[in-house]
Amino acid sequence: MIDLYTWATPNGRKVSVMLEETGLPYQAFPINISKDEQFAPDFLAVNPNNKIPAIVDHAPPAGYGDKPYAVFESGAILIYLAEKSGQFLPKDAQGRMRALQWLMWQMGGFGPMLGQTHHFLRFAKEQVPYAIDRFTTETARLYGVLNGHLAKNEYLAGNDYSIADMAAYPWATRYEWQGVDLAKFPAVQRWMDAIGARPAVKRGFEVP
Repeated sequence: MIDLYTWATPNGRKVSVMLEETGLPYQAFPINISKDEQFAPDFLAVNPNNKIPAIVDHAPPAGYGDKPYAVFESGAILIYLAEKSGQFLPKDAQGRMRALQWLMWQMGGFGPMLGQTHHFLRFAKEQVPYAIDRFTTETARLYGVLNGHLAKNEYLAGNDYSIADMAAYPWATRYEWQGVDLAKFPAVQRWMDAIGARPAVKRGFEVP
């Protein structure tokens, strides 16, 4: 059994979707970040960086010891679950590296930059034109990168759906928060429609 500590954010949904896709048994524990529950001592024992998501695997695979094993950082969790389940990470070297490159692209850019856009457009206590211009411009650039790649590939790693798609998709679903017109990015729209139709994705988005 895997304990999933999560909330209804793009980063949280990456992992709930992956767990639903793999069929690994898990139970979800909501961490309400609007009430600062991520700072509770019990959660900090799982993730010292006080961010969701995090997991505790009570039956870790060989090499991780015989005690429950905790993993934090959404990208690391996706890799861990892919290796544990043998799913959604290509086995061939080039395919694996393609998936990991796009996963890192999401972790280093498509998540953080879009998150800053969310903040300055929706949540900042005052409008900061410089920040809004900086992050919306970078957001549009990243969507352009994504669209260009998906115009030539069905999924981020190529022909096969992978953890890279699971990482990027939840962020793209908030395109309206980012002031993005998807009509300008038809390949992204096609990709989002395909992923959004998957039953496991729909279930994962209902967690917690």
